[in-house]
Amino acid sequence: MSSGPLRDPANRVSPKARGLWLLEALIGFVLLIGGSILVGGWVGGSGWSWVPDWFAARPWALPVAVGVLTTPFLVAEPFVRYRVHRWELSGDVLYARQGFLTREWVFVPVSRIQTVDKEQGWLERMLGLATLEVRTASHAGSSTIKGLDYLVAAGLAEGLAQRAEQLRDDAT
Repeated sequence: MSSGPLRDPANRVSPKARGLWLLEALIGFVLLIGGSILVGGWVGGSGWSWVPDWFAARPWALPVAVGVLTTPFLVAEPFVRYRVHRWELSGDVLYARQGFLTREWVFVPVSRIQTVDKEQGWLERMLGLATLEVRTASHAGSSTIKGLDYLVAAGLAEGLAQRAEQLRDDAT
């Protein structure tokens, strides 16, 4: 049996997901910079003997360093995640791939599905997006698909729930 690379699932998440991930990263970036400004000012003005003199004299260095180191991630993450996040319902298997720094491929047999949930955070609601959570009895078999258009997530959730019910009825 040949073990080549896994093929990409057929469907991309919504293009609006890039905006969602950019907003989430921007909020985290602002909080991180704000926290580093507070820490830099606190350490710089504390007069602690263990703090290097060059740092105590330049409390702005910490937020600048944090900004320089995190900006590439802020810019790249939404676009990389959009290229990677994909899903497909093929036969009786939900196939999903996701990740930014690490990649995860999940195959969920529809017959094993226990619950299908659709969630919307406030940013997702603002952008017309939703997250689909498919749970099985095994944590390893569960899957989350983020960045779906709301109507796609609603239709997929309903279709998966109905198909899982049909398969359970056929098994009895």
